[in-house]
Amino acid sequence: MNILVAGGAGYIGGAVTDALSKQDHHVRVYDSLLYEEAYRKPGDFVFGDVRDYERLKPHLQWADAVIWLAALVGDGACQLNPEISVEVNQETVRWLADGYDGRIVFMSTCSVYGAQDKVTLDETSPTNPLSVYAATKLAAEQYLAEKNAIIFRLGTIFGIGDEFSRLRLDLVVNTLTVRAWQNGKITVFGGDQFRPLLHVRDAAQAAAENVTTTATGIFNLHRQNVRIADLAYQVRNHFPDVVIEETPMKFQDSRNYRVSSTKAREILGFSPQYSIDAGIEELKVLLEANRMRDLSNPRYTNQAFLSRNGIHKEVARRVMAEVGQ
Repeated sequence: MNILVAGGAGYIGGAVTDALSKQDHHVRVYDSLLYEEAYRKPGDFVFGDVRDYERLKPHLQWADAVIWLAALVGDGACQLNPEISVEVNQETVRWLADGYDGRIVFMSTCSVYGAQDKVTLDETSPTNPLSVYAATKLAAEQYLAEKNAIIFRLGTIFGIGDEFSRLRLDLVVNTLTVRAWQNGKITVFGGDQFRPLLHVRDAAQAAAENVTTTATGIFNLHRQNVRIADLAYQVRNHFPDVVIEETPMKFQDSRNYRVSSTKAREILGFSPQYSIDAGIEELKVLLEANRMRDLSNPRYTNQAFLSRNGIHKEVARRVMAEVGQ
């Protein structure tokens, strides 16, 4: 099967291409290298912005299936420029749905549920997007409703995807692990908020396994629902001398939700393999070996990198110009 991975150079994309490499597929990555200087993995690569439809079209014609990871990810990152976030996250998927009839694997987010702290949410639960990011993902889901598409609402990702792709340090498990190692202290604001957590390689494996299935529709994917305060103490198990400081919220974090992945387990056989402890430990190994030179580098954080580089206004236009040459 010919598989196009749109956004395949990213945090999840690197793990997806690794998972696909273990199967008998022809894989092509299409990516604008928004956060990267180069694509160093072996294999077929095309530099391009998903908003450049003329450039993207022949690669979709080649593909029997597409795994669509291309997106601006995160509440803060999307809020920097909502207009471009809508273009990238939402309108490109509308175009894909209108013009592509192959198999589609689409990554959405459990953030579409918003604040619903009294119940465990399944795929039939009401949605309540509280950010541009969540709203664009929900709109994209709706465009794919009548397609041969499987939609994964991912929990909060953690861990290390592969050896090549950028590591994100703006995700709660990774963030707390770095703070524990670097500062010897974790400050928890509030802490009663729940997050559904999922290792990046488990998310990638689900995408790779279901590119050839006939399952369609929406599936929650998570391993464990964890209260943020409890997660801090779990991180401390790996750094026994760490001090945990709990303080009241300075602002209202309205994201608070627990999800069920029963549907994915029963229909798809979804069985996540990587625990939270495993994700903490693999990042701890990198940190203790000093394999990350500058943890304050904005490239590890979506919002900080995009904000510092004016990516939504300047670099996005430059990418489009370069692709058009």
